[in-house]
Amino acid sequence: MCGSAVVLGVFKALAMLKPALNVVGIVPSTENLLGAKAYKPGDILKAYNGKTIEVLNTDAEGRLILADGLSYASKHYDPEFILDFATLTGAVVVALGHIATGVMGTDEGLMEKVKTSSKSAGEKVWEFPLWPEFCKQVQSDIADVKNTGAPSQAGSIAGGAFLKEFVGDNIPWVHFDIAGMAWGVKPNSIHPKGSATGWGIRLVLDMLDV
Repeated sequence: MCGSAVVLGVFKALAMLKPALNVVGIVPSTENLLGAKAYKPGDILKAYNGKTIEVLNTDAEGRLILADGLSYASKHYDPEFILDFATLTGAVVVALGHIATGVMGTDEGLMEKVKTSSKSAGEKVWEFPLWPEFCKQVQSDIADVKNTGAPSQAGSIAGGAFLKEFVGDNIPWVHFDIAGMAWGVKPNSIHPKGSATGWGIRLVLDMLDV
C-alpha cells in the first residue's frame, strides 16, 4: 500500500497548498485474501481496457489492479501525463538496493522532468529501459499478456513492460518501482530510518512546481 500512501500524501499536500492545478489521484484497491474465488495459476483475466492477462504467478497481484487503474485514468481523464507508484518487485531492490527507485516510461520529455525533480527533491531515481526485447517477454501465447516475464531475469523491467500495456496510446507515462525506498532501511537527511518514508511525495510536488 506504500504506492497508495504516496498518492494520498501528494493530495494531502495539494489540499494544504491549494495550487491552481487539475490533478487526479487514483488508488486501485482490493482485499488480498485466500478463498474459493481466489485466482489461480493458469487463469485468464480480462482487464479494464479489454486486454486479457495470463496469470503465471499469483504473487504478481499488485500489477493487476494497477493495470486497471492505468486503463481507467487513460480512458476517463485525458491526462497530460500519468505517474504511478508501487512497491512492485523485489527485483528492483536487487538492482538498486535501498539507494534509488527504478523508473521506466514512454516519454523522454517526461522522464527528464522526473530526473530533474529527483535531484531537486533529493530522491534518487535510475531509469531502466523498456526495450522491445523486454516488452516481448510479457507477451503470452494464450492471452494478450502474462503477469510475469522471463524467470529470474529483469523482473522490475518486466513489471514495467506489463503495466505499459495498459496506458493509453500517446499518453506520457512513468512508472516508479519504490519497493527499495518505501521503508527507511538506511538513514539520510530526508527519510527516517525504521519507518515509512513517503518516498516520491517531494519529487511529485517538485514536478508540479508547488
